Amino acid sequence: MNGFFHIPSAIQNSYGSLIVLHLEEALLPVLAGLLLALPIGLLCVHYDWLYAPVLWTSTVLYAIPSIAFFVVLIDYTGLSRLTVMIPLCLYSLVVLVPAVVDGVRSVPEETNAAASAMGIGLVRRYFQVQLPIAVPAIMAGLRVAVASSISLVSVGALIGNQGAFGNLLTYAQLYRLPRLAVTSVVTTAVLAIVIDALLVLLRRVLTPWQPPSGRAAAGRSGATSGDSPARTAEGAS
Repeated sequence: MNGFFHIPSAIQNSYGSLIVLHLEEALLPVLAGLLLALPIGLLCVHYDWLYAPVLWTSTVLYAIPSIAFFVVLIDYTGLSRLTVMIPLCLYSLVVLVPAVVDGVRSVPEETNAAASAMGIGLVRRYFQVQLPIAVPAIMAGLRVAVASSISLVSVGALIGNQGAFGNLLTYAQLYRLPRLAVTSVVTTAVLAIVIDALLVLLRRVLTPWQPPSGRAAAGRSGATSGDSPARTAEGAS
């Protein structure tokens, strides 16, 4: 088990520092993508004609291989983490923009009408009324974007060892140490699961008004229906 956490000195990073590095390279681009998606989503909701070209553009960007992005960016950002993080930010838009737009569009018209009647302007209504209601849809998109980003960080190993745990895959082949590949794959998967669980918890904190999950609701419904015959019989007696 100790071998799992042992990182060769040639990598110049400890296991803990690789975790920090991997999360930075994965989460900061998604955060930047979310900050871009919020105003873009507002424009797409306000101007319906804009949504199709924005979605098409983000889809085309997502289809571009990361290596092609690296080739273009290296001349400007060099063999740095920024070269890895810029494509990840652009990739996240293909998920986050539709999530924001769909979430805002799901806000009941009565709510929008009430906000307008109270004199709340477009931008203020967007941030104070629509986005809080759209949190479940946005968080769903955010979970997908984060999981994808945590996985794609490993591609950075192709340029100057900027792939965090992805670097271990290269060294596993170089030094013929399969355990490094196992460490890379398992740790990346665990990080994705842990961050996803934290996002679920954050969604529950931000949306206390949300109904319980389907399983919990079914359980409560079953308990209620199970009690009702007894109560009926008791009342009849």
